[in-house]
Amino acid sequence: MAFSPSRHFPVSGGDINRALVLEDGERRFFVKVNRAGLLPMFEAEAEGLAELAATGAVRAPAVVAVGSDDDSAWLVLEYVELQPLREPAAGRLGEALARLHAVAQPFFGWHRNNTIGTTPQPNPREHDWPAFFRRYRLEHQLSLAERNGYGGHLQSLGQQLIECIPEFFTSYTPQPSLLHGDLWGGNAAMDEDARPWLYDPAVYYGDRESDLAMTELFGGFGPAFRAAYEAEWPLDPDYCVRRDLYQLYHVLNHLNLFGGSWAGSAKRLMERLLAEAAG
Repeated sequence: MAFSPSRHFPVSGGDINRALVLEDGERRFFVKVNRAGLLPMFEAEAEGLAELAATGAVRAPAVVAVGSDDDSAWLVLEYVELQPLREPAAGRLGEALARLHAVAQPFFGWHRNNTIGTTPQPNPREHDWPAFFRRYRLEHQLSLAERNGYGGHLQSLGQQLIECIPEFFTSYTPQPSLLHGDLWGGNAAMDEDARPWLYDPAVYYGDRESDLAMTELFGGFGPAFRAAYEAEWPLDPDYCVRRDLYQLYHVLNHLNLFGGSWAGSAKRLMERLLAEAAG
């Protein structure tokens, strides 16, 4: 059905893209816009949203269109009236996330690369999770950080930690779970019926603990979320140790995207992890 918007207005909430709402008096769509060269980023996001929704475990906005012209790329999604996550939706999200993580495949990674923010996120097929996480998460981010001028002590700590990665998996072998991939509080909300929604994914198959670790990095999910998740699928007793490891990936990504104080946060996490490995 043809759509001719009669009104559009910008909306806030993201650091990466320009976001706006288009409407024609009857229908309304949410649109993300960026430079034309980032079309692959939007294409991967569209595939990620579709994969999340297809599980039936979680709600994700339906993709309407993705495309570009000479100047801009865009992603058009169904419009959902959302509000900050609170009870009982947070508990429902915990249950739904556990069901999402139960969706598995035989290998870690995904069928394509995508992005975390605008940072490239490689997702090649790998059957060894510690090797995947070492090479395609930490080593990748450390390499970008060095290219961005963050060398010295940060790189020294990083290389020491890379060598210690197997120490965190001596008695724990994760299965490849479908992950949201960027599950901070700004990427989850609820609708007017208190149903939880997820959006802005960085989908791949990995250790489910990495999604949980991200939910704790900036807060916003509440204790009922975690309790509901663990009622569905309890976490390993040593999760709290690997939580720092998985949060480090996102802290390094924030360093590469935004710079500033994130270097200090990354160093403190690495020092804590090295102390834990030395045991």
